Order: sequence, then C-alpha cells, then structure tokens
Amino acid sequence: MNKAIRWFSFILVGLLTCGTAMATDVATLQPQQWQTIEIHAIPGDIPELRGMPTQAELLLPASIPEDADEAVLGYLGATDNIAFLVYASLFGVIALFIIFIMVNGISRLDKGFSGKMIKRWSGLSVSVHWLGAIACILLMLSGLILAGGRLYMEPGMNASSWAALVGLSSGLHELMVFPFIAGYILMILMWAPKQIPTSYDLKWFAVLGGYINMGKKQHPDAGFANAGEKLWFWVFALFGGFMIISGLIMMFPATFEVSKNTANLMLLTHIVSTVIISAFSVVHIFMATVMSEGGMSNMTSGYCDENWAKQHHNLWFKELK
Repeated sequence: MNKAIRWFSFILVGLLTCGTAMATDVATLQPQQWQTIEIHAIPGDIPELRGMPTQAELLLPASIPEDADEAVLGYLGATDNIAFLVYASLFGVIALFIIFIMVNGISRLDKGFSGKMIKRWSGLSVSVHWLGAIACILLMLSGLILAGGRLYMEPGMNASSWAALVGLSSGLHELMVFPFIAGYILMILMWAPKQIPTSYDLKWFAVLGGYINMGKKQHPDAGFANAGEKLWFWVFALFGGFMIISGLIMMFPATFEVSKNTANLMLLTHIVSTVIISAFSVVHIFMATVMSEGGMSNMTSGYCDENWAKQHHNLWFKELK
C-alpha cells in the first residue's frame, strides 16, 4: 500500500511539474492580450464560451530577417533556363564552330611550315597557362553537372550513381578553385602588359582576323597578341574575377557575413560569369587546336613556326628581327 502511495505521489508531482512548464510555455508563446471570457448561457443548452483578442500582436525577434529580392529570386527560380544557358554556352558554341569549320575550313599557313622555330612563351608562362586551363576545364565540366545534371543526366541514371556523380562533382569543383585562382592571378600579372588595345585591332575585327577563306584572303596586322586574344584576355580578367569573388563568398558565407540577398546575387553573378567564360573558352580552345594551323605548339613547347609568326603576328615578328 505504501509503495502504491509513493508511486501515486511521484506521478502527481510529475504531472504538476509538467503542467507548470506547459503553462509557462503557453504564456510565453501567446503574447496576445485577451478580453474577459463571456459566458452566454441558453436554457437547455450547453453554455458557450467566447473570447476575442484586443490589440493582437506577436512578439518579434530583435532583428527581422530581410525579405529576399523578388527580381533575383525570379531569375534563380528559372532553373530550366539556367541549365539550358549553361549547356548552350558549351555545347551550343561547339556545334556552331563545327558548322563554321565545315563551311569555311581552317586557316592554313600560306607558305607551309618553314621548320624554323621561334620562342614565343617562357617555360613559366606555359606552366601557368596549363595550371589555370586544366582547373578551368574541370570547373566547367563539374559545373555542368551541378547546374543542369538534374535535368539532363539524372533521368537516365539510378539514384546511387547520380548521388555519387553529384558528390564527386561538388568535391572536384571546390578542389579546383584554388589552382584556378593561382593561375588567374599569375596570368593577369604576367600577361596584361602585352594585351593593351591598339588602333589596328579594329581592322583585325573588321576582317575577322583573316580567318575567312571565302573572297580575298587578308592577314591583318597584329602584335604579340592579336585583337581576338586581347578580347579573350580582358573578358577572362573581368568575368573570371567575378566568378572567383562570387564563388568564394558562396563557399565561405560565414566568413564574409553575407546577407540573404547578397548570397542570391552572388549565385546569379556566378552563373552569368560561368556562361560567358564557358563560351569564350570554347572559342579559345578551337582557335588554338583546330582553326589555326600551327597554333597549338605555342602552348605545348612555347615555340611557334616562323611562317606562323609572319602570318598571324607580323608586327611582333618584325620587332624580333
């Protein structure tokens, strides 16, 4: 009997304690001010209790989270369009270049290869180029999966394979950030003095660098860097910088203490910069590997053929002589 009384006492104390805690919580979570409850009794019916809040208000935190910018959210919400733009900036430009080469052909050396090689890039420049180039290519490929893989890849894969691919792409994307930044900084510092625009660059654009085979063949003047290379350099410098800054802010939001709107804006900036850099990268790769005969040796050995220098960079060749 005594044991039953003790258990009953424990249960009663526990219920009273829980009730007190619940009452405290209710009081804390219900900041409204209420009227006195009115009792409306109807003979032969159950009395009805009524109560209405006066000056109803909710307790708010000390700082109210900002509302996300609807315009930015509208762009970020169009995931189908974003995925399409990212993929088109790569595969669409590749398709256009293939069609162009099929119609126009490549730019061949008028006098063939001379066999005489001229040093164009130092060993350090070649190393820095490939440091940034390899990292950039891997960032683009992993970015394709992260940006549009859910629409274009996941439907044809099983769940485990897709999860593994996303995990690998995410890790690779973050890993390649730092070699890309190193290559970016070194390229900007080392090559900027040779990328200053000049008056004859306009003529280069007017005849598309002399790469059009139809009609009269023209070889416009060019110094160490032609107008197309200068355009690519400054586009890379500008949007590559945007891509790096926005990427770092998204990787380390706590360090930069960014707001909700800033984070969304950085994501949009990163996407736009990626689309532009990807499209220009495809053009750059095609021009170096396919379009310009003899051009690839510049960044594999650091040397170019003498006839290539005369045809594509005549003013620089004259300076050497």
